[in-house]
Amino acid sequence: MKITTKINLITTAWILCVLIAVNAVVFFSFLKITVDMEDTALFQKAGQLIKKLKQDNTPSATKSQLTPYLTPHSFIRIIQPDGEIIQQVTNDTQLAANIKPQFAIEKGTTRSTIRLKNQEEQIAIVRVPINKDGQVMGTLEFGEKLTGLELGQDLLLSILAFCTILGAVLSLLGGRWLSNLIMRPISNMINTMEDIEQSGIPKKIVIQHETKDELQKLAVTFNRMIERLESNLEKQKQFISDASHELKTPLTVIKSYADLLLRRGTRNEEVAHDAIESIHSEATRIQRMTETFLDLADTESGNPLDTNPINVVALCENIRKQLKSAYKREIDLHSQEASITVIADELKLKQAIIILIDNAIKYSSEKIDVYLEEKEPFSVIRVKDYGIGIPESEIANIFERFYRVDKARSRETGGTGLGLSIAKNIMKQHHGEIKVVSTEGVGTEVELYLPMRKEGKKGTDL
Repeated sequence: MKITTKINLITTAWILCVLIAVNAVVFFSFLKITVDMEDTALFQKAGQLIKKLKQDNTPSATKSQLTPYLTPHSFIRIIQPDGEIIQQVTNDTQLAANIKPQFAIEKGTTRSTIRLKNQEEQIAIVRVPINKDGQVMGTLEFGEKLTGLELGQDLLLSILAFCTILGAVLSLLGGRWLSNLIMRPISNMINTMEDIEQSGIPKKIVIQHETKDELQKLAVTFNRMIERLESNLEKQKQFISDASHELKTPLTVIKSYADLLLRRGTRNEEVAHDAIESIHSEATRIQRMTETFLDLADTESGNPLDTNPINVVALCENIRKQLKSAYKREIDLHSQEASITVIADELKLKQAIIILIDNAIKYSSEKIDVYLEEKEPFSVIRVKDYGIGIPESEIANIFERFYRVDKARSRETGGTGLGLSIAKNIMKQHHGEIKVVSTEGVGTEVELYLPMRKEGKKGTDL
């Protein structure tokens, strides 16, 4: 079933339920008010009759007093305590014959439904006791056919039925209009998605009217998603181009030296040695690139971390020594505490720190400072270099996969644009953050925020 049909049926059913409930309240309220008015009028007549009966209670006088109070299709009786009728006047003998007399010692009213002339009639009956010297001497019974009530009831039912049908028709029309209004942007979205599915080309939804409702928000969100997909597709195309270029060079070198060895063999040991060294170097380069891709996939896979308490000060000191020895660069470690403990995966945390220091080495020629400090509720690792810096317009993009600020410089330094993306994923896995502050031509500071766990406090500057 289509959503438009569901909306139409649901709204119509709801409107009908509301109309039926309202009509029931109106109908029964009308009946109660009308019947109460009839009862009040009958009690007033009965009260007036009793006053006259007390003045003159002879049978002939009583009959002459009762007759003027008759209304169309009614009867008036005086009933003794034994239930015998001592006086009765009526202008509808069939009605009077169908209502049995009843003696009552208290004032009250009843309703009776009888069948006259093949149709049901409602009869209102009031009974008022006749008192004399503090004793109930008889009962005045006054009954009449509620002809006006029947007519009013039938008329009201007809009006309510007509209004209900009219409401259902208007509800169907309104539900159809409402469903079309709601489904129009959704239909446009479906058509756009089908076009994307068939063509394979991302396409945005055209927003014709600024409605500022949830449907417009849905369309705007969809368009933002398409923009993101287009951006990612463009970055992936750029990455494929860059990766192909990066792989092409070492593969070309490997193939060239392999061809050289095939032609000349190993007779010239010097040439063979150079060829083997070059092949090994380029193969190592390809291996590193592959490892970088695998690292990125691992940090995005959601695999559980192997977390343990780690002394960040000791970890950073080991990394500093390794990189200082490998790159022959000045790397200083600063910490006011001898031990800063965090719960983390040591290998992945070490990988993130190495990525930051490696970037600092690539894009600066002066010393590199690593600061360790505690800022509640995090332990902070801050890597600062004094190199080329990052343009302010590029900072928002540097964590994107495959993104490189300067593609030419990245090729020279061997970068793939994945390091900071890997570091960001590692921080997410540790429920931490990574922040970058940079000024072009001055330098860059990158901060890693890890949930803090304190242990010991002694100053150190390494």
